[in-house]
Amino acid sequence: MVSGLATALQKTNRRLSMGEIKSSSHSKWRCEYHIVFAPKYRRKEIYGKLKTDIGQILRKLCQEKKVEIMEATACPDHVHMLVSIPPHLSVSQFMGYLKGKSSLMIFDRHANLKYKYGSRHFWCRGYFVDTVGRNERAIKSYIQNQLEEDYTKDQMTLKEYVDPFTGGKNM
Repeated sequence: MVSGLATALQKTNRRLSMGEIKSSSHSKWRCEYHIVFAPKYRRKEIYGKLKTDIGQILRKLCQEKKVEIMEATACPDHVHMLVSIPPHLSVSQFMGYLKGKSSLMIFDRHANLKYKYGSRHFWCRGYFVDTVGRNERAIKSYIQNQLEEDYTKDQMTLKEYVDPFTGGKNM
């Protein structure tokens, strides 16, 4: 019956290929989610060595849970991930595991952060999650271009202390 369902899905949606539909012993599935989460107090902590360490930690934890990272970007104050989570694992279970374990691993590697964060809580409590559905291509491009958009917004909000036209001070 499950293979009949996959065949029916393929007939109704020509865009699907068997590479996108994953399978386990008794089920076929495609559970893709766009997830966004941020450091506590939205501090701009994710840069340089910490950014590469966070990337390695998140990849390792996803591999342990057999979660496929399809696209990911670490911005200075938040992380975007497009992931495929197996159906036996709920999104909230996965996020609890990912944020909890990664927080401990980050504090083990960067002990100086404990002075800013105190009780070993690196990530804020909440997160954003959205199902991908048929918008996978659009979400991938959004995640890839997120850093450029953040940089553009930061440049627009910079206060200029010297007027570029007169050379005088701006108040």
